[in-house]
Amino acid sequence: MSYIQKRGQNTAWRESLMRNLTTELILNESLQLTQTRAKELQVHFDHMITLAKRNDLHARRQASAWLRNIQANEKETALQKLFTTLNKRYQDRNGGYTRILKLDNRKGDNAPMVLIELV
Repeated sequence: MSYIQKRGQNTAWRESLMRNLTTELILNESLQLTQTRAKELQVHFDHMITLAKRNDLHARRQASAWLRNIQANEKETALQKLFTTLNKRYQDRNGGYTRILKLDNRKGDNAPMVLIELV
């Protein structure tokens, strides 16, 4: 898969990581992670918002194939939150759905840490 940047792991691991992070960003609306993962996550999250803005059956099935089936609360899954709440929030916005704020480096390996959150 050429759209996923190589980070020294095998393809299945990278794709699974991006699927999990995308789902968690939709549910929690902010994550603290390394800078390289956050920049890669922006690409996949923007694609999910673009699918949500289309709001047709094919887009819903494409998003369902990528996202994990995790409950946000008792009533709502990540897919439902994407197509109801986030769809309305970003309907008039053309890109720039996330913001990356730099934090201190991680203590163990001095990796640059960031906070990625929804705008």
